[in-house]
Amino acid sequence: MQETEQFDVVVVGGGPAGATAAHDLARRGRKVLLLDRAGRIKPCGGAIPPRAIRDFDIPDHLLVAKARSARMIAPSNKKVDIPIENGYVGMVDREVFDEWLRERAASSGAIRRNGKFDLISTDSDGTSIVEYEDGNDGTRHSVRAKTIIGADGAKSAVAKQTIPGAEKTKYVFAYHEIVKAPALRPHDYDESRCDVFYQGHLSPDFYGWVFPHGDTLSIGTGSADKGFSLRNATSSLRSTVGLAGAETIRREGAPLPMKPLPRWDNGRNVVLAGDAAGVVAPASGEGIYYALEGGRLAADSVEELLATGNVKALAKARKRFMKDHRTVFFVLGIMQYFWYSNDKRRERFVAMCEDRDVQRLTFESYMNKKLVRKDPLAHVKIFFKDMGHLLGMTKV
Repeated sequence: MQETEQFDVVVVGGGPAGATAAHDLARRGRKVLLLDRAGRIKPCGGAIPPRAIRDFDIPDHLLVAKARSARMIAPSNKKVDIPIENGYVGMVDREVFDEWLRERAASSGAIRRNGKFDLISTDSDGTSIVEYEDGNDGTRHSVRAKTIIGADGAKSAVAKQTIPGAEKTKYVFAYHEIVKAPALRPHDYDESRCDVFYQGHLSPDFYGWVFPHGDTLSIGTGSADKGFSLRNATSSLRSTVGLAGAETIRREGAPLPMKPLPRWDNGRNVVLAGDAAGVVAPASGEGIYYALEGGRLAADSVEELLATGNVKALAKARKRFMKDHRTVFFVLGIMQYFWYSNDKRRERFVAMCEDRDVQRLTFESYMNKKLVRKDPLAHVKIFFKDMGHLLGMTKV
C-alpha cells in the first residue's frame, strides 16, 4: 500500500494570504503543500499601499499603474480631488499578481497543486487528513498534515468545518468588470487617478469605483443588499464615465467579509488567514495588504506551534493582527454604517473630505496602515468638523 504523503503544513487557498504563508514557511525549511483551484480570480480594485510593497517585497514590474490621486464623487456629482502626496498607491492585476505570489512560494520550496479542497478528517494517531479533488482529472487524493492554514476566501470551507461560528460572518457582495482602456480616452479620463462614487443608485450601502490598471480598468460596485443589481449598477457607472462601449475582458463577483471572525483557530492545528478570517477593511473594502499581513502572521503562529508543540501559538495570529488594526477596523466600520446609509449623508461625507487635514491624515494612515498620532490639533479640528457634518450644522 502506498504511504500517504505527509506535510508540515497544508495551505488551502493560493491568494495573497495563502501564498504568503506558504512562502514564509517554505523559506524556513518546512514541507508545505499549497493547494489552490486554477482559474480563480477575486474581484478587486487591486490597490497596493506603499507599506505592502515595502513589507512584502513587491517588485515594481507588477504595478500596472501608480495612482497619485483619488477623486470622490458625491450624489450631486460634486467632485473632490485628493492628491496622494509624497508617494503613490500601486495598482495590480490580480490574475498576474496572485500567480506571481504562488510562484514565489514554489520557488521557496512549497509544493503547488491544482485542486479543490473537500474535507478534513482525523487519522487514528490524531494527525489530520486533508482530502481534495484533483483540478486536472477529478481524482480524489488525501495527504497527512501536521498543521493547516485555511486561506480559501470568504465563506471558507476550512473555517466552516473547523471553526465554530465562522458561518455567521456578514458580507458585502462585490462585482466588477475588467475593461480595456480605449485608444480614444473619454473626457476627464486620468490613468493615475482612482475614482470613487458615493451614490445610492450605484450602491445603497457601499460605493462604486473606477480604478486604473494601465491598459485596462476595474469598474465595479458592491452591496450587502442581495436584491440590488450589481451588474446593472456597473453598467450605469460605465455609461457615466464614457466606457459603455469599451471591450470587456472579464467579469467577476464574490462576497467580501466586513468583520474579522471572533476566532481564527481551532485550538489544535488549524488557523485562518485573509478573507477566510474576515480581514477586509470596512468602508474601503481593502483586502490585499490585510491578506498579506494575515498570511504572514498565520505562518508565524504555525512555525511556533511546529517548533514548540504549544497549540496556544495559533491564537497569536489574531491577537497580533487585532492589536495593530483593531482601531482602524472599528473606525471604518462606524464610518460605513453612518456615512453610507443615505445620499444626504454621503453628500456630507464627500464635503467633509475637502478638508486638507482630513485628506492628509487619511492618506498617511492608509499608506502606512496605522492611525497617525502626530499633530493632535489637526485631530481636534477634524473632530469638530466631523461633528458639524454629523449633526447637520455644516453647510454642504
